[in-house]
Amino acid sequence: MEGKKKLKILAASDLHGDSNQFIKLAERAEKENVDLVVLCGDLTSPLETKNIIKPFKDRGKKVLLVPGNHDGLVLGDLLADMYDVKNLHGKSASYSGVGFFGCGAANVGIDALSDEEAFEVLKCGFYYIKNNEKKIMVTHVHPEGTIVDKMFPNWGSKGVAKAVEMFKPDLLLCGHVHEAEGVEDLIGKTKVVNVGRNGKIIEI
Repeated sequence: MEGKKKLKILAASDLHGDSNQFIKLAERAEKENVDLVVLCGDLTSPLETKNIIKPFKDRGKKVLLVPGNHDGLVLGDLLADMYDVKNLHGKSASYSGVGFFGCGAANVGIDALSDEEAFEVLKCGFYYIKNNEKKIMVTHVHPEGTIVDKMFPNWGSKGVAKAVEMFKPDLLLCGHVHEAEGVEDLIGKTKVVNVGRNGKIIEI
């Protein structure tokens, strides 16, 4: 009996309105034949907010996103409505049996969230996918206590760390710290990946 087909994801973050980089990632998503694109925040900039999701949609790719501390929560909803994609902030989605839930923003910047607020947002999304066989948490900010937090003390979120410990997702995709692109860590059995602007292909 053949095993269940894995979900192939291209995850990226911290593109800051670089439309050329969005195009490169969309071309990669098409070439790699990914099932889903996950964007972990800081997608826009004051200089460029147009066509940052469109390259993926033009290639028929499903997109999930959370806004970052430079985007703002309202802009996250605006992008989701404009391009008919899913904003995971406080919400959830399921693809091929994999449940996604998320929290945008960070503990600094536009719409900064307290640790308790971040935890409650993630709790709301987790409720709807708690029975999925596999679960992926998507945040902008990384959890406190990881390698990245040791590199940049006090930048991580206690609320995200608490959610990881309580909900035990298989995977946490995040961004926020540009210098930590590609850094991976473990919290219990949860793999934490800072996906970065160049993106990462993940199969689960």
